[in-house]
Amino acid sequence: MLIFDDNPQQGTPIELVASTDLDDWLESQDEITKKWAKQHQFEGKANQFFVLPDAGGIPGKVFAGIGKKASVKSLGALAHRLPKQSYFLSNAADEDTYVLALGWGMGTYRYNVYRTKEKDKETTAKLYLDPTFKNINDELEAVNLSRDLINTPAGDMLPHNFELAVRKVCKQFEIDLNVTTGEELLEAGFRTIHAVGRASVSAPRLLDFSWGNADASKVTLIGKGVCFDSGGLDLKTAAGMLDMKKDMGGAAIALGLAQLIMARQLNIRLRVLLPAVENAVSANAYHPRDVIHTYKGTTVEVGNTDAEGRLILCDAITLATEEDPELIIDFATLTGAARVALGPDLPAMYCNRDEIADEILESSQTVEELVWRLPLFKSYRSMLDSKVADLSSTSSTPLGGSITAALFLEHFVNDTPWVHFDLMASNNRMRPAHPEGGEGSVLRTLFHYLHSRFGG
Repeated sequence: MLIFDDNPQQGTPIELVASTDLDDWLESQDEITKKWAKQHQFEGKANQFFVLPDAGGIPGKVFAGIGKKASVKSLGALAHRLPKQSYFLSNAADEDTYVLALGWGMGTYRYNVYRTKEKDKETTAKLYLDPTFKNINDELEAVNLSRDLINTPAGDMLPHNFELAVRKVCKQFEIDLNVTTGEELLEAGFRTIHAVGRASVSAPRLLDFSWGNADASKVTLIGKGVCFDSGGLDLKTAAGMLDMKKDMGGAAIALGLAQLIMARQLNIRLRVLLPAVENAVSANAYHPRDVIHTYKGTTVEVGNTDAEGRLILCDAITLATEEDPELIIDFATLTGAARVALGPDLPAMYCNRDEIADEILESSQTVEELVWRLPLFKSYRSMLDSKVADLSSTSSTPLGGSITAALFLEHFVNDTPWVHFDLMASNNRMRPAHPEGGEGSVLRTLFHYLHSRFGG
């Protein structure tokens, strides 16, 4: 927990030690501190610490390592490891305090809404900060909004529930939300969104809102909002379905990023398109080998009903291009192939502009939220050929599955500058500043990039 107070020096001081400064730091310490450091094998590594008691045996000071330099990971595990008391950073440079405190705050997150004994219980140490750093909360709230939405069980986060979450954000910033629901999707031409979601008791819908100066550069965010993915008639296994509440992670991240953009007042004309569906099984579920007329006019043969994300995204992407935006960014838990290639922690990025990709990669390095660019390899485009329609939704081979999925989406982009993230939106293990469960993957990277490019 972060506490902002005009008197931030409350509780136990935390003295920070960089691993690169360890020898000089030890040289400057008294003999008692040196002995305690040796006993704890203290090396100044990130999240490494020891507590030095005062003459009365009460903790008088904490010495904490930050690694080679200050980062979100430096103190990202301390809030749960330290005794549940109050602390302050006694020697942090102003330029380091923001990132150190952000990491502390990101690490405090736990999703305990359904754990009745823990729901309202304080479970972490408190870090006191000067109010000048209060804007850290903008970033924390955006990341934690995405985490909360992803972690919520599907029974409480179906398309109509997700719409309520979006409405809450829109109300906060006094903007209108346009919703196209159920049969209205067919009337508007969004047949792929309707097809994927029509079998659910919660009607499919397209959520659409805009914010900002109409004369500013247009940026559109799109997120895959499959609130639960059974696989449809191409049914997943029980194990394959277990974590599918997170299949709306792309929409959750897009919404979290939008909230941060609006809170920090970036100089853009923002539009957010969030197709929300449940890929359920029912008598009216769509079938393998169905042919759907997309909003673009392209006919698509359904290769597998479990490849539903690209179908709901393609209509939203086509709609986005009608405004001729300066940039379209989509987020999606799209393929297992990306996770096989890059593992759980490294999102795949595709981009049709090298200069944009390079700048995003630079931002990812800056905020320590790494991504990896994969190619839009044109030779694989023929794998999406269909004998009965203009395009198949799936490849003729399981090889290169993330690339062929991205190539499918690219067909609907035309020549608009576009970035696509194929990500996990979840942590499968605990890491400093990144608790297990839902994660706002690449949110901070994209905010840094957009802020650097368009300003606040």
